[in-house]
Amino acid sequence: MLDTGEVKRHVRAWMRAEVAAGTDIALLVAVSDAPVAEESLQVLADGVEHAVTETRDRFGSRLHLLHGLPEGAVEIVYEATGVGAASVPPSDDADAVLHLRPSRYCEVDEFDRIAAEIVGEATGAVAVQAVVDWVHDHLDYVPGSSTITDSARSTYLARQGVCRDYAHLTATLLRASGIPARCSSVYAPGLSPMDFHLVVEALVEDEWLVVDATHLAPRASMVRIATGQDAADTAFMTTLAGNVTLTGIQITAVVDPELPRETPGEQLPLR
Repeated sequence: MLDTGEVKRHVRAWMRAEVAAGTDIALLVAVSDAPVAEESLQVLADGVEHAVTETRDRFGSRLHLLHGLPEGAVEIVYEATGVGAASVPPSDDADAVLHLRPSRYCEVDEFDRIAAEIVGEATGAVAVQAVVDWVHDHLDYVPGSSTITDSARSTYLARQGVCRDYAHLTATLLRASGIPARCSSVYAPGLSPMDFHLVVEALVEDEWLVVDATHLAPRASMVRIATGQDAADTAFMTTLAGNVTLTGIQITAVVDPELPRETPGEQLPLR
């Protein structure tokens, strides 16, 4: 497999929406702290460039704010070329607390018995892989099969979903097994159909390891966008005020010199 330090990623997100006057939007589309050769974010409101403010959310993700959008069409284009390997974020004692807790889409308290049956006596990376294998083997990936209200509970019962559903169930089972787990949105070269993608990071021996029970794209070339407890913290667009109707979206993510091969079970950080 290629050394992730040599991989260069090129990503682009295009979105179009119709908004009401005075609409405020928060975006999580920019790559998070990876070195880039070139990067741009342009917002056009009725063809006129609109101001963008950058800040950080509580998890350190790069958050872009659009305030007071006029009524009409809004076009958003984000591009980053030559994206290199980011440093692996350090863990601290608080991670072992925060990322064991239940969250909006992860009903950890309801999965203790189920997680115990899946993991058995295993610990650490072996337990993580047991959870990933179980989710992969017991869910069917069905585009359009879930809604934004679906959680780990409904996914477990339906036995189908998309990447966010796989991630929520994986994170929930890991937390119920005593393994801190968080969700991260990524650009994923090799993903088909191409879209924003949600994966899980598990804390094993003070190191965050990325896992993806969908097995739809190689983890070695993924690019972190945002991190949080679940999809509520990583949504690419959030309406803060007003009204937004998304009318178009296109995501592109490619890698040079070539797409790495995915090896399920390999221990990798998200870089």
